[in-house]
Amino acid sequence: MNIASEMNSDEVLRVKLEVLRREHRDLDDAIHALQEKGTGDSLTLKRLKKQKLALKDRIALIEDQLTPDIIA
Repeated sequence: MNIASEMNSDEVLRVKLEVLRREHRDLDDAIHALQEKGTGDSLTLKRLKKQKLALKDRIALIEDQLTPDIIA
């Protein structure tokens, strides 16, 4: 039996969310390091920024799934 089968869907989403947030931070750090050193070519920086943006979109999607619908 794997860990995911023992967790409910919200718990699984929270774990995924934390992993994605960590990846997003790591990409941000890598982008800043390349920019500061001036060693990153523009294509590499563009790809990293695109990956970071895609992660941000996935993070927002999971956050929306975890936020309960409030009927006003």
